[in-house]
Amino acid sequence: MAGVKSLAKDTAIYGTSSIIGKFLNWWLTPLYTYQLMESDYGMIGYLYTCLALMLVFLTYGLETGFFRFANDQSKVDSQTVFSTCLISLASTTTLFLVLAFSFLSPISTAISTNLKSNLPHEYITMLALIIALDVLSTLPFAYLRYKQRPIRFASLKLINIFLTIVLNLFFLLACPFIYKKNPDLISWFYYPAYKVGYILVSNLIASAILFLLLTPEMIRIHWNFNFKLLKQILRYSFPLLILGLAGMMNQHLDKILLPLIDNSADATAQLGIYYANTKIAVVMIMFTQAFRYAYEPFIFAKTKGEDKRSTYALAMKYFIIIDLLIFLGVMFFLDIIKYFIDPAYFAGLKVVPIIMLADIFAGVFFNLSLWYKLTDRTQWGVYFSLIGLIIIVSMNVTLVPHFGYMACAWAAFCCYFVMMFLSWIFGQKYYPINYNLKSIGKYIALATVLYVIGMWVEIDHIILRLGFRSLLLLVYITYLIKHDLPLNQIPFIKRFFK
Repeated sequence: MAGVKSLAKDTAIYGTSSIIGKFLNWWLTPLYTYQLMESDYGMIGYLYTCLALMLVFLTYGLETGFFRFANDQSKVDSQTVFSTCLISLASTTTLFLVLAFSFLSPISTAISTNLKSNLPHEYITMLALIIALDVLSTLPFAYLRYKQRPIRFASLKLINIFLTIVLNLFFLLACPFIYKKNPDLISWFYYPAYKVGYILVSNLIASAILFLLLTPEMIRIHWNFNFKLLKQILRYSFPLLILGLAGMMNQHLDKILLPLIDNSADATAQLGIYYANTKIAVVMIMFTQAFRYAYEPFIFAKTKGEDKRSTYALAMKYFIIIDLLIFLGVMFFLDIIKYFIDPAYFAGLKVVPIIMLADIFAGVFFNLSLWYKLTDRTQWGVYFSLIGLIIIVSMNVTLVPHFGYMACAWAAFCCYFVMMFLSWIFGQKYYPINYNLKSIGKYIALATVLYVIGMWVEIDHIILRLGFRSLLLLVYITYLIKHDLPLNQIPFIKRFFK
């Protein structure tokens, strides 16, 4: 139980940057959707999908590899591991920039053809620089997690997000207002039609400042490059590269395939609608990411005298409980939450519950992944992700021409469910953990019943409808408090139960 308390504490601290940060970043969604046409927002979704995929490819599993070898002090010290990984990462990132700038025109033409619109070359230039800066920032953040410095980690993450938001507000709201009142004041740098470009400019400036703030973590260490160590790390991390790339493709490939497969003239606009509505479900990813930041170092940490398998089982149980609570909260209050996007995007609201359930499956799959990471059977993660990728590609290719972005949502649902199920089956064989399936099943059944009731009972008046759904949510919370979160165990509250 002590391990769970420690994990919960770290999750809460890292969540300051992950949950609060992503929540603040979430507010860019209404800014973009209310300021941009659906096709322009679809272009943003496409470019940022490419960014996410390239981040995984260019970090090639070194983040997890660093944790794996830095915690094994019997072989080499953590600073040597960090410097070796960072030099490798810097070398490959430089090569990436050289290739990107050398083939700038063909890349821009290919993306423009896919999106059925003209993409300025400078968009690709800025995107490449953002990718490079974010890749080089990955290991310093991992080093902060390894050194258990969550406050600095969270502060830097929040600074980056704050800068991104402020710059977006400046370019998309303040500049148009100033230009309308006094165009001569900013006409030397501001162009009203360059909205998508200013989003990339904001991200580039914020990423550059973040990289500069992380330089102390890179210059205060003893630099030592160990080629033999790098080969060992790469041997361990390469399956994680395939795993991470396949996993990221499972999560984002539909946003690249949608405009490619859909031959309609408004394919990019349909991508914008789909992308905007997936942002509503991002609250589920917030919790999973915060949990991941604390959980990954936790499972590799060396401990004595603790039955960590029981801790893993308990962590899984509470992870699912909170995920289900988030799902019910979002769906029950979707009548309010939906206004985070412009009403022009409301046609895609039907994908929200499907995407949220897919995110739950993805989170459970991450929890289950500890068995092949701890037993050095990372190739199994590759197998599961490739199976998921086959599901994603096949369902998108066959169904998108007929059902549009709804096919993308159901493909993600099926993909993560199959991956989760297979990981549990094989995990029980190679690293058995006694998960409390009976208790977890009760929460799933309760959440399902409450969701069906909340959606099935039709109440026209929005206040009454939200009140009724609030009562249903209270039923779930009451069950949680009664069975698994006794208030009489919480300091400052337990005295009232004496």
